[in-house]
Amino acid sequence: MAKRTIKKAVLAYSGGLDTSIILKWLQDEYECEVVTFTADLGQGEEVEPARQKALDMGIKEENIFILDLREEFVKDFVFPMFRANAIYEGEYLLGTSIARPLISKKQIEIAHQTGADAVSHGATGKGNDQVRFELGYLALDPDIAVIAPWREWDLNSRTKLLAYAKEHGIDIDGKGQAKPYSMDANLLHISYEGEWLENPFNEPEDDMWLWSVKPEDAPDEAEYITISYKNGDPVAINGEEMSPATMLKTLNEYGNKHGIGRIDIVENRMVGMKARGCYETPGGTIMLKAHRAIESITLDREEAHMKDELMPKYAKLIYNGLWWSPERRMLQAAIDATQEQVNGDVKLKLYKGNVIVVGRKSDVTLYSEEHSTFEADDVYNQKDAEGFIRLNALRFIIEGKKQPERIKGLIGDL
Repeated sequence: MAKRTIKKAVLAYSGGLDTSIILKWLQDEYECEVVTFTADLGQGEEVEPARQKALDMGIKEENIFILDLREEFVKDFVFPMFRANAIYEGEYLLGTSIARPLISKKQIEIAHQTGADAVSHGATGKGNDQVRFELGYLALDPDIAVIAPWREWDLNSRTKLLAYAKEHGIDIDGKGQAKPYSMDANLLHISYEGEWLENPFNEPEDDMWLWSVKPEDAPDEAEYITISYKNGDPVAINGEEMSPATMLKTLNEYGNKHGIGRIDIVENRMVGMKARGCYETPGGTIMLKAHRAIESITLDREEAHMKDELMPKYAKLIYNGLWWSPERRMLQAAIDATQEQVNGDVKLKLYKGNVIVVGRKSDVTLYSEEHSTFEADDVYNQKDAEGFIRLNALRFIIEGKKQPERIKGLIGDL
């Protein structure tokens, strides 16, 4: 197939080995102008050096974009997802998945700003991220060209990548040594895959975990914090108001200190294979527990139950790269409508890997102590329950009288 004619491409660029090689490869293979985009999502690594690396590879100053997206990431992506209490396959808090739609959005915005006709990413042809990036691109600009080098080139090993870098004089600052794991990090989480973890029976090595102390080594004394919520989002810790990114950063610090948020899972990838991954999501683990606690006293029963029924679908949409889809936006509108009265405080006890809810209160609580008390009350007539029960049992009573043979098999002979 003849190679497409591309004039200018926006590359999601970290300055590391893979994306530095992709930059050079785009210049050589497509003979196009390259625009680099580096996102600061709170991954904990300095992003500014990517500017000099791009300049050294011939990128014009005006074609280098380094953006601090931490506040936007948490406010517009992480918080809406946590309003839904989203968990994929019962455990994964979607830390990698939720970052991809923001990166895609910014690449398209930069493409429009610079007149680029293509976008490019460094995701391999074996994982989920290629799907997430590209569904995002095409949802926001159906005419954009997408270049996925890992599906085009023959540089399918680290040895070949290093040889390419050496041949073309690409300075990789010692990053050519293979990392023990494939990792992704942002303000919500850090992930680990590959190498030792590829055998799902191997216990993760203690020195793999980078963000949190080993739960056994966490402080012997529990720590209490109170998180305040407004319209379903956390807004303050111990009475101190914080921006979204500062909120998550602070909760990460609490979680890391107490060994909170480690998980080890085998998940089902979109492309069909199972993959073992380990994740640290300290602040997110605390937020999920606290959010469900404040919802427990502010949401109507059926509203809460329907939210829980919708959640797996919502989580799967995010995992599968469908953040920008009409159905995700539809579900988000429904979820956000439930959060209008999710206001109040949750008191938590943090101790050796555990997040324990020890209190919750709200000015709009639906918890009625006078109705729930085991003492005498003047608001609930216990005799009313008889009619309620009889009406709910009416279909059983009719069936038992009209079709007694169907009931006989349900109980043993007397």
